[in-house]
Amino acid sequence: MIYTCTLNPSIDYVARVIDFKEGHLNRTETAQMYPGGKGINVSRVLKRLGVNSTALGYLGGFTGEFIKDFLSSEEITHNFISVSDSTRINVKLKSEKETEINGLGPSISDAKQHELLEKIHTMNEGDYLVLAGSIPQSIADDFYGEIAKKCLQKGIKVVIDTTGTALIKTFPYKPFLIKPNHHELGDLFQTKVESMEDAVFYGKKLLNEGVQNVIVSMAGEGAIFLNNDQALFANVPAGTVKNSVGAGDSVVAGFLSQIVRNSDFQTAFQYGVASGSATAFSEDLCKNELVEKLLREISVQEI
Repeated sequence: MIYTCTLNPSIDYVARVIDFKEGHLNRTETAQMYPGGKGINVSRVLKRLGVNSTALGYLGGFTGEFIKDFLSSEEITHNFISVSDSTRINVKLKSEKETEINGLGPSISDAKQHELLEKIHTMNEGDYLVLAGSIPQSIADDFYGEIAKKCLQKGIKVVIDTTGTALIKTFPYKPFLIKPNHHELGDLFQTKVESMEDAVFYGKKLLNEGVQNVIVSMAGEGAIFLNNDQALFANVPAGTVKNSVGAGDSVVAGFLSQIVRNSDFQTAFQYGVASGSATAFSEDLCKNELVEKLLREISVQEI
């Protein structure tokens, strides 16, 4: 079973405005609302790729109810913990440039944090848990590390998709996969990652820290996969980028969709890159038909 955990979900209100002018009245050409949050995105993409998961995290208020109803309509299992504050709304303004305004997340009490840890305690050896997104200000930055420690003890394979201290504190507990982009990888080592060689060099440092598998996305320059046995490079297919939201989450989902089917790492990596590219080329998260089409355009090579 795959579980995804989003500590700070949102409703993403995506508004398209022609020729947006700051300080003036602007009218939307189109507007949509989607459940937001990196773990939720992973669950939605997994479902589109034919793999079931259970979405965990915290939801509250009418906005939280919207997210639960939306996921239920897509037949995605969820088991969120209710909180008193309303789930936030993030505004994604698409015009000549893309602008984001992210709302404040709810406060999560110690009791609610313990409730989530109890849910993780009921998981089984061999399960996968995706911890994705930022940690709310009310939760200590070692919370993912605490969860990763529990997962290591129980034989649960944990995937971490976050940044900074929250990510670093999971390394002693041997996360199964992390997926920084080249900017985030550089930030971890206070440098700039500007080439495939840089990505491999610093990616191997993460392996030395205890991480089992690393995917480094490098935008239009391709992606790198590393573990202690393999180093792979994948190109990205040609296409028009329409959407920057959820592409990285789609890489994680595409990768896991094949790992749970007992595919090899090379096949899983190829699916991850195809899924991330398909989301980038779509208005919303990727659909399986486009993922399958793009697979034929992605070449994976040993490096």
